[in-house]
Amino acid sequence: MNVEALLLQDVPLVRRMLVSALRAELGRFGFKKAVLGLSGGLDSSLAAYLAAEAFGAENVLAVMMPYRTSSPDSSRDAMEVIQRLGLRHATIEITDMVEPLFAKIPNMGSRRQGNAMARARMIILFDQSEAWGGLVIGTSNKTELLLGYGTIFGDMASAVNPLGDLYKTQVRNLAREMGVPDAILAKPPSADLWPGQTDEGEMGLTYAEVDKVLCLLVDERLAMGEVVQAGFSEKFVRQVWRMVQRSQYKRLPPIILKVSGRTAGWEFRMPRDWGT
Repeated sequence: MNVEALLLQDVPLVRRMLVSALRAELGRFGFKKAVLGLSGGLDSSLAAYLAAEAFGAENVLAVMMPYRTSSPDSSRDAMEVIQRLGLRHATIEITDMVEPLFAKIPNMGSRRQGNAMARARMIILFDQSEAWGGLVIGTSNKTELLLGYGTIFGDMASAVNPLGDLYKTQVRNLAREMGVPDAILAKPPSADLWPGQTDEGEMGLTYAEVDKVLCLLVDERLAMGEVVQAGFSEKFVRQVWRMVQRSQYKRLPPIILKVSGRTAGWEFRMPRDWGT
């Protein structure tokens, strides 16, 4: 089975679909502006390119939210995207927001601190959404969402996510098509949570390999044994699938425990566009 071929897309078509869908989804709720967090990484840069094409650069607010240990390269690459696209932008540092919390809980590990930083950034984005009059655009890709590699109510939060059905491999292909700077395409994916941190190092997986396994398990609906027969180690396949299973709660809205005859989200479910 040619797994690489399964991940290939008609990239120009995907570009048109996502741009059109962004306009439609925001427009149905009366919005013509977008807000996004721009880190200088591949995902947020691609989201910025899509938003600029959908709404016009003057209607996109890119917010940079560095922490004191954030890499200078991140700010440099974010500014390169802003200047190329002509985006409106703001810089709001999160250091003074999160360090009082870190001081109160001195034994916080790097993961807990990273979660706090992600949620602080989302406070800023939704505040800017209110001030700017635009909806928050998400930047989590399909690989991250399936593996649970993200902070619930943090970087996973948004009003509309144009990248959520693109594996990281596909994000890279679309970003190349749209002209995202080569420096961003080339650098290792990183949430920039601490010096030297990389996504692949933290997960213990490479996007190139995990995307293939996820594509077979999720899109092709193969059983784990069939994926192993396609050429992947059983240990690796089980590791990936366990990550998908354990992170399911992150992909769901808050679960309402049922005690009545007609519960919101269970029996009371209106069409998605009801009332608009």
